[in-house]
Amino acid sequence: MDYKLFKSINQLSGRCTPIDFLMIFLSKKVRYVFAFVMIFMWFRKTSDKKAVYCAGISSGITLLINKVIKLFYYRPRPFIKHRVGILIPSKVDSSFPSKHTLLVFAISTSIFLQERLLGSIMWILSLLTGFSRIWVGHHYLTDIISSALIGSITSVMVNKAFSFCKLFSINFQKYIK
Repeated sequence: MDYKLFKSINQLSGRCTPIDFLMIFLSKKVRYVFAFVMIFMWFRKTSDKKAVYCAGISSGITLLINKVIKLFYYRPRPFIKHRVGILIPSKVDSSFPSKHTLLVFAISTSIFLQERLLGSIMWILSLLTGFSRIWVGHHYLTDIISSALIGSITSVMVNKAFSFCKLFSINFQKYIK
């Protein structure tokens, strides 16, 4: 079933050069857009830096989760197991989880929890990035969905922990005085 869903998306690649170019850009370069947004948010005077802190911590945790999963679980990429179209070269490491998808969802969810409009735009970019990873032939749909869930849940947990620690420190300071 997973391969059929993958194939239904991936078979569209290679048919329209502008769309292929867009998918390659989303797959390889959109992370720079995310970095730029985080830098912009950091230096913007009206911005609360909580989103940037949470995004950074969530990204680090999701990278750690990625390493741990890849130590214990190997899933061959679609182009290793099947004859599929790939638009750009890829590593031959495990298909699950998708590091690109983990990171963009960790960042976009962290931003969404603080700034809905910008976070919604980032979430759309994240969805397109995940879709592009299937389009270029590097991941199955379940790799993308699972990675999106892991990245998003990690961000929600980090945001809750950040809020809890901030609340605790405020209450703690109140008792000290």
